Amino acid sequence: MKATVADIARSCGLSTATVDRVLNNRAGASAANRQRVMEAAKQLGYLPVVDQVTLPSRPAHLEFFLPLGANGFMIDLAGHIEDYAARLPLVASCRIHNLAGISPNALQAAIENISLKVNGVGVIAVDHPRTRNILRDVVEAGIRLVTLVSDVPAAPRSAYVGIDNRVAGRTAALLMGRFLNGHKGHLAMVVGSRSYRGHEEREMGFRSVLSEEFPNLTVTSAVEINDEPEGSYAATMQALHNEPDLLGIYCVGAGRSGVARALLEVRPKKKPVFICHDLTRETRGYLVDDLADVVIDQNARLIAEQSVIRLLGSIASSAPYLTKKFIEPRLIFKENVPVQ
Repeated sequence: MKATVADIARSCGLSTATVDRVLNNRAGASAANRQRVMEAAKQLGYLPVVDQVTLPSRPAHLEFFLPLGANGFMIDLAGHIEDYAARLPLVASCRIHNLAGISPNALQAAIENISLKVNGVGVIAVDHPRTRNILRDVVEAGIRLVTLVSDVPAAPRSAYVGIDNRVAGRTAALLMGRFLNGHKGHLAMVVGSRSYRGHEEREMGFRSVLSEEFPNLTVTSAVEINDEPEGSYAATMQALHNEPDLLGIYCVGAGRSGVARALLEVRPKKKPVFICHDLTRETRGYLVDDLADVVIDQNARLIAEQSVIRLLGSIASSAPYLTKKFIEPRLIFKENVPVQ
């Protein structure tokens, strides 16, 4: 027989009114009492649990702020969030906001449209002082926050949901070095935006492994293209023009289509090793057509599901932070492309 509010009240020695306020995330209960209530609710099995994350007792309203643009990964991520949230009874509503760019101004403009009844917010944002201040204001309003894909660790978020981006960059360098098997020469790097902590960490990881294990490989071009395909196309065309014997290209963020377009147009005598991130409809094609050699995928479906679960868990928890747990990246080659 399931525990009741009265059972929880008896267990922790508080009134049923206080227990009700805590379970429904309303004001009027001290931090100590919230901790006592939530601990009693967990011990009595009152709160539902998914993947060892305790969930709230009442359906929650969630909102996500994502810079969709024409980015295939972001669009897939938004679709997976909506699909998963729609199947969870504990999600009362789920709204996706399409940010008009990656700047803090775009985030601020979107946050001003947040619903008054929202309980939790998921955000993909650049790591910038104004961004941190915006997110701090959200949390101080009593709303739980998780960051997705690229972290903002100085913001008071309950959790980060995504891969370890520095490890992802190190993995890309290890693969590049193994593919090139001792050859000496030059590489090009197309960087989405160093404003994203995740992109900066990938670049750092990539350069670290090259210097540690593959000093025969030198990055001679590293262009920041703000995730614009036209920028990555121009940067790749320039790199191929300057280095006819270019050995490899690492695309750190979006802009993959620009790299692919340049390779198709130039058709160098020996195609550079091309490593990029995120399995989308277009990168599947690059793999099977031998344009891309490997895709380091952060698994949009899993990030979507975990972001919803982590938000629900943070709403249910009296603790400000949840246990840190990274998504494991997948290495996708043309022979193991998963069914869409």
